[in-house]
Amino acid sequence: MRFSAKEQYGLRAMAELAARYGQGYVPLSEVAQSQGIALATLEQLVAPLRRAGLLVSTRGAAGGYALARPPERISVGDVLRALEGALVPIPCLEEAGSTRCARASECTTRPVWALVRARLSETLDSLTLADVCGQEIDARRREPRVTLGDTS
Repeated sequence: MRFSAKEQYGLRAMAELAARYGQGYVPLSEVAQSQGIALATLEQLVAPLRRAGLLVSTRGAAGGYALARPPERISVGDVLRALEGALVPIPCLEEAGSTRCARASECTTRPVWALVRARLSETLDSLTLADVCGQEIDARRREPRVTLGDTS
């Protein structure tokens, strides 16, 4: 399964805001610069995240964006669903009103895809933005540090 650039950029932006949680509103231009994402792209991503209740914003000199809830209360699944909708590996598993497969009742692989969807949702819902930030911080700590003049 492949995640879209929209999902990848959105998760990176949310992780950036999670790392700055409690520090006030963050201008989107700072998030763009920090994450190496075009500002115009981020401007398109914040609307669905706000509609989903994951972000809050304010205008003005001290304006910007902030998480609507603590990072440990926003899952990776929440972010991805806000950006792209249901997490489904194939169209026939979409919610009611979407594509339906005429072979659903006799399809031998449908249970496999349903299991994939369930496990994917479980995994993404078990990971929070706090986890994402913690892993990023832990990865930075594991990077070897070089000290000038060290001859050992």
